[in-house]
Amino acid sequence: MSSEGSSARYLIVNADDFGITAGVNRGIIQAHEHGIVTSTSLMVRYPAAAEAAQYAATRPELSVGLHFDIAEWRYSQGEWRPFYLVVDPDDAISVRGELTKQLSAFEELMGGPPTHLDSHQHVHNNEPIRSAMLELAAELKIPLRDCTPAIAYRGDFYGQTGQGEPFAEGIELAQLNRTLESLAPGWSELGCHPGYAENLDSVYLREREQEVKVLCHPDLKGSLAAAGVELRSFRDLRSPRHGGV
Repeated sequence: MSSEGSSARYLIVNADDFGITAGVNRGIIQAHEHGIVTSTSLMVRYPAAAEAAQYAATRPELSVGLHFDIAEWRYSQGEWRPFYLVVDPDDAISVRGELTKQLSAFEELMGGPPTHLDSHQHVHNNEPIRSAMLELAAELKIPLRDCTPAIAYRGDFYGQTGQGEPFAEGIELAQLNRTLESLAPGWSELGCHPGYAENLDSVYLREREQEVKVLCHPDLKGSLAAAGVELRSFRDLRSPRHGGV
């Protein structure tokens, strides 16, 4: 750990879904330039990924990871049902092939490897995706969301329930402040989904615009200071100057 003291608290604020649409890109960019977003995760399968990568090239302080996109489920008639499957998520060979493909696309777009790994709808919590992504993370020597012990993952800034129902309280400023106050010493990652809804086929739409507003709220700097939390990015993890692990 850092020599700055075990009580220090460092927070990475990571925006998922970079590259899925121009509107989501715009929201993430706004939350980075005018808010507290320090990192983002790129979905390489969409046309807006090139625009996202071009922007990131001008912002070296913005960490960019790979948001592995293999499937999406939507809640309907009392259960989660697949909306799309890129490959069979239970087929280990297909999963590894698709992961290699998306990593190659990322490196072509960004000109280098990702700073971190995560996945759409947290599919890497399940096998065989988990093992494939753990191996890649170890090979690249980068963190994998909620699998790297030194970085606690916080997913409690989210505007829907586990059944896909609206949960506006989850993305209010008060909720974000509570999250900041409750962070443990050391490193944490806060997931978020800022964006604008135009041309986006998703069940998470208006919530994204609310996230932009909250993540850019002018009171947040004071909240961070009061909570003793310092913003960091995944690029800072290996830097002792920034409290790196």
